[in-house]
Amino acid sequence: MDANKIMIRGLDKPVTRVALGTWAIGGWMWGGPDDEAGIRTIHRALEEGINLIDTAPVYGFGHSEEVVGRALADVAEKPYIATKLGLKWDNGKVWRDSSPARIRQEVEDSLRRLRVDVIDLEQVHWPDANTPIEETARELQKLHEEGKIRALGVSNYSPEQMDIFRQAAPLSTVQSPFNIFEQATKREIIPYAEKHDMDVLCYGPICRGLLTGKMNKDSRFPDTDLRSGDPKFQAPAFANYLAAVDAIKALADKRGVSVMAFAIRWVLDQGPDIALWGARKPEQIDGVSQVFNWTMTPQENQAVEEIVRKYVPNDIEPTFMAPPNRSQG
Repeated sequence: MDANKIMIRGLDKPVTRVALGTWAIGGWMWGGPDDEAGIRTIHRALEEGINLIDTAPVYGFGHSEEVVGRALADVAEKPYIATKLGLKWDNGKVWRDSSPARIRQEVEDSLRRLRVDVIDLEQVHWPDANTPIEETARELQKLHEEGKIRALGVSNYSPEQMDIFRQAAPLSTVQSPFNIFEQATKREIIPYAEKHDMDVLCYGPICRGLLTGKMNKDSRFPDTDLRSGDPKFQAPAFANYLAAVDAIKALADKRGVSVMAFAIRWVLDQGPDIALWGARKPEQIDGVSQVFNWTMTPQENQAVEEIVRKYVPNDIEPTFMAPPNRSQG
């Protein structure tokens, strides 16, 4: 098989190891949507050979899925679509709900918005403390047996939670945050997935734009931007992260690739199967090809470790993004 692609259990053809992430295309927490730019972005990703699009209902409260559906309506060779469920919202407030009734409603809503008859990969977005995991799994298995879902996955689940889920239904994938600055996934999730023949999708491989190399000390984020609540983007931590990015960029320059491509190659070389390349403008897809057909040298890996240790020795994991359970909402 092409080294730039992998097989996901339940799908019938290989998928590219870089997938398009469409959170920003939905607009919510990213400054609002630009649908035409979003559609052009999706088309550019397909032109670059990407054949897996990752989305979710909560990205713009259905809007990202709608844009994906519009963009792919007239595409002859359809890519695979991965979406999610298990979050509910009202007036901009989001909370977890993986109850069977909510799951069934979300699958039907996603099928309509995406304009498809079957969802290729359906993932539970966050575990719901108020719904037994086995109930969630059993309902998803029913939908799979009904032909509405091809493969099942979870996102932001612990190994213990995946153990419970797998007793009721098979799991093909797990999706977790992972990048040079947020490495918790490497400690437990990746080994678990390898042991149980699951594929790992990683979101946030460029750490919400930090690893594009395009930010500086004057970068500001409005209240509508999720980075306004991310401690990495606040003083004094922000300056340290920017210094680390500058040092990583020097490694990327020496390699002859963008810092973004370098950061995503680093992710793929750590064990994950797929990294999500988030974009909302066509030009943000440029450089995807630089990720492929090379691997990090031991010296480059060591240099990255030393940069992280020097500039950001204390991990700041993205816990601020976790939505509340219903009892907290």
